Amino acid sequence: MVGETPSANPDGLAGAALQGALSIAPFHAWLGLRVEDVADGVLHLSMPWRDEIVSNPRIPSVHGGVLASLIDLAGMYVLLTRTRAVSATASLHVDYHRPASGGPLHVRARVVKIGRTLSVADSEVRSPDDVLLASGRGSYLMRDGGIAA
Repeated sequence: MVGETPSANPDGLAGAALQGALSIAPFHAWLGLRVEDVADGVLHLSMPWRDEIVSNPRIPSVHGGVLASLIDLAGMYVLLTRTRAVSATASLHVDYHRPASGGPLHVRARVVKIGRTLSVADSEVRSPDDVLLASGRGSYLMRDGGIAA
């Protein structure tokens, strides 16, 4: 269930529209991303465990590209809760803290800055028992002058 605060920006996506937008792309739908909560510039997503995301079957651990994708997507979509002017990822930095070896995975993203040409969001991927697995920061290109926040 998506939780929302009354202070949500009317220019951004919320509720079923946010979940629908997150599921439009085939890759996003394949990941099975689910909006868990949205409040005050913070977005919580979850992704169910899938055996297809394992890159090291001995542990088994999730491929780093999947974790990077979660950080990127959560960053973009938390910005989309505030403005629909987000266009594309400009840069992404990811730190891997420990192997992700169980699910579901939980992602928390927060708006750092919304600008006219570039916006920034931080994200963390955590295990079911709240252990930090990966963290990162994305910068996202804005179209139509974005919004000042």
